[in-house]
Amino acid sequence: MSATSLDILAFGEPMFEFNHTGEGRQWLGGFGGDTSNAAIAAARLGARVGYFTGLGDDAFGKDFLALWAREGVDASRVKIDPAAHTAVYFVTHGPDGHAFSYLRAGSAASRVGPADVPAALVAGARVLHVSAISQAISASACDAVFAAIRTAREAGRLVSYDTNLRLRLWPLDRARAVIEATARLTDILLPGLDDARLLTGLDDADAICDHYLALGVKIVGLTLGAEGSLVATAERRDRIPSIACRPVDATGAGDAYDGAFLTEYLAHDDPFRAGRFANVAAGMSTEGYGAVDPLPTRAAVLARLG
Repeated sequence: MSATSLDILAFGEPMFEFNHTGEGRQWLGGFGGDTSNAAIAAARLGARVGYFTGLGDDAFGKDFLALWAREGVDASRVKIDPAAHTAVYFVTHGPDGHAFSYLRAGSAASRVGPADVPAALVAGARVLHVSAISQAISASACDAVFAAIRTAREAGRLVSYDTNLRLRLWPLDRARAVIEATARLTDILLPGLDDARLLTGLDDADAICDHYLALGVKIVGLTLGAEGSLVATAERRDRIPSIACRPVDATGAGDAYDGAFLTEYLAHDDPFRAGRFANVAAGMSTEGYGAVDPLPTRAAVLARLG
């Protein structure tokens, strides 16, 4: 796949998942990482997608390369780092729900820097999609995100940004400063309501959208959990209700929303249509377990839309 053929280039940190089954020492392997999930969601929905990151020269890195190949995601520019490991996390279950443990310090993704960013690939994709998690894992990865954004903007491409907030990775004050600076460089902002409340100090969804639009963001797709989403531009805003579904696992639902929103927006240049489409895709993604397996195809989403 050539650089100029990409609709979406996602950049971030993939993480291999070990989910405890509750039976002795048995763990179920799977895939995670917000921008990787979003890339796969978009590919299943018909977008031409590429992914950039760093992987260790290990079994988990090879598993990710095989996954992206199966899903039709171009990973030809992924950096293989023989001196680092692929990031891993563990999920255990107890009376209070899920608990997560991470093995990501010093990972190959955290060692990516500005010089590693594939500038031609970024400049050739219609949208660059990045996440605050990638900025939180290391200073070099944060610098790489800004370098990729600068390249995309200089090429006249769109920048999409998910403000995913992980306070285990960085303090709130630093996260606020970096995320606010990144939002000013963003065309399509895709925050979740709980994170946005912490980041802005605002409670009301409309006020949060106003805040980000005032920074220069063109489109805000604010996810509201079970309440759906609020899509806002300077000229219009719509509250879009969630679909009726039978959720069993909300892991990766926001990532599914991101991938679906970008895919549909690129296809029709209508953020409100994109929001409706993304709501359905996100809702459907909660009807199965894991972040990747339940991501729907385009035909399935269209059938659910009716």
